[in-house]
Amino acid sequence: MVKLEDAVIARLSRHGTTFEVLVDPELAMGIKSGESVDVRNALAIDKIFKDARKGDAMSEELIKKVFGSSDVFKVAEEIIRKGEVQVTTEQRRKMREQRLRQIISLIARRAINPQTGMPHPPARIEAAIAEARVHVDEFKGAEAQLPKIIKELLPILPIKFENRRVEVKIPAAHVGRSQRVVREFGTIKDEKWLGDGSWMVVVEIPAGVQSEFFDRLNNLTKGEVETKVL
Repeated sequence: MVKLEDAVIARLSRHGTTFEVLVDPELAMGIKSGESVDVRNALAIDKIFKDARKGDAMSEELIKKVFGSSDVFKVAEEIIRKGEVQVTTEQRRKMREQRLRQIISLIARRAINPQTGMPHPPARIEAAIAEARVHVDEFKGAEAQLPKIIKELLPILPIKFENRRVEVKIPAAHVGRSQRVVREFGTIKDEKWLGDGSWMVVVEIPAGVQSEFFDRLNNLTKGEVETKVL
């Protein structure tokens, strides 16, 4: 839960009345962008206000009449999603920088340079974004902005989104810890258990994370994993 002094106001007007909540600006914008954020973490205080700065609480009766519920978290989430979140210039700058980092990470993990078959280093992606003067919208999710940004980058940065299927065989002694990593990195397309307790799985992963995927599995299994790109 955000500290009261760091919170900003999110407000929504309904039926001539303004409803306000005090929120963490970054988490609130995450909620507005459709990200998976628990509204409980976004609120500075579990209360709906008619004037948050003065501390004047809205009557529960009016809240229920307008929103059809008096559940603070349900109503607060609707206020955040459909209302306006006030942020300062500095907060906007920090949020834009955070969104930029998310976008760079997505491109680095999912895309490759078709000329080399290798992922682009994050520093190269960031330089290309600056060179192309790409606008990053701090109020819009990274995933939603990706198609437009990729289109703007293509004239100066060769990018290809590619998935790879990898066959992985993990010895029985290492299956427990390794399963989580396999599922974290990609989508399982086929799996079976062998007679010796080993786990054989075909997983589809973004090409950009192949090296990281192999490194993680090798570390977990002490080099006993067997992998083959199909």
